[in-house]
Amino acid sequence: MIDGAKKPTTPSLFDDFGSSRFKSKDEYKNALASYQEALFHVQQSYYHQKKRALIVFEGWDASGKGGAIRRLTEKLDPRGVSVFPVAKPAQSDQEKHFLYRFWKHIPPPGSLHIFDRSHYGRVLVERVNSLIERPIWQRSYREINEFEQTLSDNGVRIVKLFMHISSKEQRERFEERLHNPFKRWKLTEEDLHNRRMRNEYIAAANEMFKRTHTSYAPWHIINGEYKWQARIDVLETIVNALSEGVEVAPPPLDVNLIAQASKQLDVDEALIAQAKRSD
Repeated sequence: MIDGAKKPTTPSLFDDFGSSRFKSKDEYKNALASYQEALFHVQQSYYHQKKRALIVFEGWDASGKGGAIRRLTEKLDPRGVSVFPVAKPAQSDQEKHFLYRFWKHIPPPGSLHIFDRSHYGRVLVERVNSLIERPIWQRSYREINEFEQTLSDNGVRIVKLFMHISSKEQRERFEERLHNPFKRWKLTEEDLHNRRMRNEYIAAANEMFKRTHTSYAPWHIINGEYKWQARIDVLETIVNALSEGVEVAPPPLDVNLIAQASKQLDVDEALIAQAKRSD
């Protein structure tokens, strides 16, 4: 059964956030550049091999999802990556099955798609705020697992990340937004409401991990308490997950194309020999 295809160790939200492993901005910048380059190579390999991936972001308000996604995408080829910000479903979508609008954004071969929030709103915000009845959101765990296994069976690599921060850190970030006129728009009444419901969200998130942490779509909880570390951990997690079992090295040169280009462009024919050696 799909629900039984769990990894042996299910993640859960933690209280001990430790300390950041980055002590200087230079150290962070070097790690950022390294992982962004690695991810670019992964993206190129997915394009050439017609592979595809879905990256799912969930987490607390002000936990750094936007900042992580920005660092994730800024060095990628924009033609091969798309970000879908997920908000309250439109009325037309509310009249359909809750997964309908997500099926429309499944990545085609050769591309990466990112969900900024996702289909997990069904068992988080809709559950916590009693927007749907208990039997409905209970049934949704099975439907989500079936949805993700169908994607996996059809060659979609799935990476699911939950950005986790403490209540204290969230409060400080909310205060910063409140007093910064360029960030004030980010703070909403919904954010404040969700903060009051933190205990309910913790219970919902931990049950979500328990019910949907599978071998084909495991959860990764990211320590978002320290922004530099969180961004690197996100990149590292995605690079490792997308690289597993994938040949990341560039494809071999087309010897015939090199010969044709060398003749037409008067390029050194040593390139042809180099191409043959690489084969």
